[in-house]
Amino acid sequence: HENTGLRSQPPPEEQNYGATAAHGRQGPFVSVSGNGPAKRHYLIAAVLCYGNLINFMDWFIVPGILLDIQKYFKLSDGDTGLLQTVFILCYMLAAPIFGYLGDRYNRKIILGAGIFFWSGVTLGSSFISESYYWIFFSSRGLVGIGTASYSTIAPTIIADLFEEGKRTTMLSIFYIFIPVGSGLGYVLAAGMAEVTGDWHWAFRITPCMGGLALVLLILLVPHRIQRRTAAHRALSISGTIRVAAEKPGVQRTAKTTWCQDVISLAKNWSFVWSSLGLTAMAFVTGALGMWVPLFLYRAQVVQGIVSPCLQESCSSSNSLIFGGITIGTGILGVIAGAEAARRLRKINNKADPLICATSMFISALCLYIALMVAETNILSTFIFIAFGELFLSVNWAVVTDILLYVVTPRRQSTAIALQILVSHLLGDAGSPYLIGIISNAIQAKNAHSFQWSFWSMQYSFIVCAFVGVFGGSFFLLTSFYIEEDRKEAEQ
Repeated sequence: HENTGLRSQPPPEEQNYGATAAHGRQGPFVSVSGNGPAKRHYLIAAVLCYGNLINFMDWFIVPGILLDIQKYFKLSDGDTGLLQTVFILCYMLAAPIFGYLGDRYNRKIILGAGIFFWSGVTLGSSFISESYYWIFFSSRGLVGIGTASYSTIAPTIIADLFEEGKRTTMLSIFYIFIPVGSGLGYVLAAGMAEVTGDWHWAFRITPCMGGLALVLLILLVPHRIQRRTAAHRALSISGTIRVAAEKPGVQRTAKTTWCQDVISLAKNWSFVWSSLGLTAMAFVTGALGMWVPLFLYRAQVVQGIVSPCLQESCSSSNSLIFGGITIGTGILGVIAGAEAARRLRKINNKADPLICATSMFISALCLYIALMVAETNILSTFIFIAFGELFLSVNWAVVTDILLYVVTPRRQSTAIALQILVSHLLGDAGSPYLIGIISNAIQAKNAHSFQWSFWSMQYSFIVCAFVGVFGGSFFLLTSFYIEEDRKEAEQ
C-alpha cells in the first residue's frame, strides 16, 4: 500500500507496515485489502456518518431559532445575516489547513480534537448573555473551524476503507446526511425552544451527541488506517471528492504544476461555466437556509395568522416545517437527479448540463412564485418553497459528475479545490449577509412597521430568484462546450 498524500514519502504515522499491515486485526491499525470490506469497516463508516449528522445539525441550529436570537441580542437583519457569513468564511478558510494536516498526521486525533472543540464551543455559546453578542459571533466562527476538521478528513477514511464500487455507495450514504443533518438542525433547535421555552437549550443537545460520537470514535475507529495507493480515487483537502490518479513514477513540481493546472482549467469552459452555476446554487441555498423561517414568520404576521412575537421565546413551527422540507427534498432531489442523469445520458451527451439548467430555471420560478404569494397564502408559499428546494437539490450530484469527466484526472484535485473555494466565497458565504443588508436598507427608507418588515425581506429575497436564473444560464452555456471538453479530458 502506498500513501495517498501529495508527498513522495508516506507520513511517519500512517505509512506502509509491510507484512504487519496484512494482519490488521492484530495491530493498532486497519489495513485496506482487496478481499472486500470487513464488518468493522462498516461499523467505522457508521460512526463517521453519525458524526457527519451532528456536524450539519450544528450548522443549522442558528437559522432554526433565528427570530429568538435576533430578539435576544437586538440584531438588525444585516447583523443577523452576518452570523452565517462568519461561520461559512471560517469553515472555508480552515478546510484546506485541516486537509493539509490530515494528509500528514494522524487523522483519528484530528477528528477527535475537532469534535471536542466544536462541541465545547457550541455548549459554551448557550451561556453568553445579551451584552456580549460579539462573543456569540466569534463562537459561530470557531464552530465553523471545528466542523471543517471533520468535513475534510472523515470522508478520506471512508475512501480508504472500501474498494471503488463500495466506496461510491458508502460516500453517497455519508453525504446524504448533509440534508438530513441540516433539516434535523432546524427541527432540534425549534423543538427544544418550544419544549423548554428557552432557545439556549438548542445549543446544549448537539454537544451531548458530539460527546457520544467522540466516545465511539475512540473505541471503534483504529488509531491508524492504511491509506490507499495514489492510483485510487481519494478525497480532496477541501472536504469534497478528490481524484488522485497520478501515473506511478510521475514526479510533479508542486508550484509550477499547480500554476499550469489553474491556467489550463481557466481555458476549460465546461469547468468555468459549471463552477459559476454551482456558485449560484450555493448563493441561493445559503440565503434560503438562513432566512426562510423568519420570512415565513413575517408573512404570517402580515396575514394575521400569528401575533407578533414580543416575548423572549417565539413560536418555532416554521423552522420545524422547513426542517422537514429540507430533509425530504434533499434526499429526493439527490436521488432523482442522479437517476435522471443516468437515463438521459443514453440519449443525449449534453444531458447533465441541460438537467442542471432546467432545474435551476424551474427552481428560480418556484421561489419567485413563493415570494409573490407569501402575503396572501402561506400554504402555497410552503409548497413552492419545497419545489424550489427540490429542484435545487437535483443538481448537487450531477455537477460533481460534470467536473469529473470534463477535467483530466491529473487536474481534478486542483479543479475541485478551486470550485469549492469559489462557490463558498461568492455563494453561501455572502448571500445571508447580502439579503440582510438589503432588507436593512429598505427598512431604513420607510416607516417602521410589520408590513415593511415583511416587504423588505420579500424584496431582498427576489435577488435569489434572479441569481437562480443566472445559474441556469451558466449551465446552459456549459452544454455548448461539454462534448468537446469531455473528449479532450479522455484523451
